[in-house]
Amino acid sequence: MSRERSLTTGRPRRRGRDRDALIAVSLTVVTLTASGCVVVHGERTVLPAATKAEAAKAVEQFTTAYNKADAAYDPSLDAAYTTGALGAIDAARLKAGRVNHPDGNPQHKPLTLTDVHYTIPEKPGWPRWFVADARANKGGDARWVLVFTRGGRSEPWQAAYLTLVAPGALPEFPKDKDGWAEAVPVDSAGLTRSPAGLSGDYATYLKDGGDTFADGPYTSGLRSTRAKNSSKPGLATQYIDEPLTTGDFAPLALRTADGGAVVFFSTHHFVKQTAAVGAAVPAPNKDVRALTTGEIKQALTMEFVANEMAVVPGASGGGKVSLVSRVEGLTAAKGE
Repeated sequence: MSRERSLTTGRPRRRGRDRDALIAVSLTVVTLTASGCVVVHGERTVLPAATKAEAAKAVEQFTTAYNKADAAYDPSLDAAYTTGALGAIDAARLKAGRVNHPDGNPQHKPLTLTDVHYTIPEKPGWPRWFVADARANKGGDARWVLVFTRGGRSEPWQAAYLTLVAPGALPEFPKDKDGWAEAVPVDSAGLTRSPAGLSGDYATYLKDGGDTFADGPYTSGLRSTRAKNSSKPGLATQYIDEPLTTGDFAPLALRTADGGAVVFFSTHHFVKQTAAVGAAVPAPNKDVRALTTGEIKQALTMEFVANEMAVVPGASGGGKVSLVSRVEGLTAAKGE
């Protein structure tokens, strides 16, 4: 299940198993009763995405695999338990680590997750997914918010999104009498912005600005930082931002108590540094060099994948989208 990406097309290559195809297949469960056969169509029936025991097991399996992969700097050891944006970022990190430390991670510290809270939505069809937020022994006081997805009963649960959220910044997710949350369709018209279009909205905002997103470190702050970097003498820095929405990178949304939604989504970014004649591109660090193809003579293009968590207000209340968290990772680079 390759997570390699193409610098020429700027698009992630498809995984070995096509998640979209799995979603399109109807799941049919046949139950024999005293009155005969009852057919329940999984694509229409609203069911909890997982039991709490299944969710806890998924977090345990992910943590175990993550620690093995991190200790050995071997992406194959957790490839079955990661996917989407997190999978792409994690695989590149481990690849770079292996290049620089062939014998394994000399600074490995096992990840531990405690005080884990589970938010499991009811929804029809596949993929099914749930959110786990936990206290971790890495990342300071921020809570780790992980989104796990599964495209079919025969597949393992895989962590697709990881964002770090300050204590108290995670919105409240209302639950029904049985403890299940509400998944919001990505094409929902009941929000100020459609979850399906949020990746594209963010890519456009980073380029052109606008009033879709509230000010903050990942919106106005990031645009300000880019503007400063673009104007350095002797070095031109260009940015290209693209939506990332298909297959394992599809957005996911949960209803919040105020009628809005929290949306997890992915984006794709390129940063190209070109030195003026007679000047040199700043020397990249060893992790960038480990992921770089070609010789860095006059230019360096770096490719990133990011996953974001946004709070989108309900359409009736209005307001701007708030970007609560953003985690970005280098996935490839090319020298010219």
